[in-house]
Amino acid sequence: MKKLKSKQEEWVDPDDAPELDEQWFNDAHVYVGRPPIKNTKEMLSLRMDFDVLEKLRASGKGWQTRLNKYIKDAVLKGDL
Repeated sequence: MKKLKSKQEEWVDPDDAPELDEQWFNDAHVYVGRPPIKNTKEMLSLRMDFDVLEKLRASGKGWQTRLNKYIKDAVLKGDL
């Protein structure tokens, strides 16, 4: 494995931070929690043949997303 070089960041004096005045608070955006997403997915358990799962995993990162797309395409085509 390759050793990562340590990044040395320049120190910033906290006293140099801008003042939080009334205008700053008026312009601020308020976020409460994580924003809802349009297309939610549901977690499930699925039993698959080992050789199929091994092939999927060997296809690299994102294999679960690709599997979801293959199944979705088959369902929408009426193949399933």
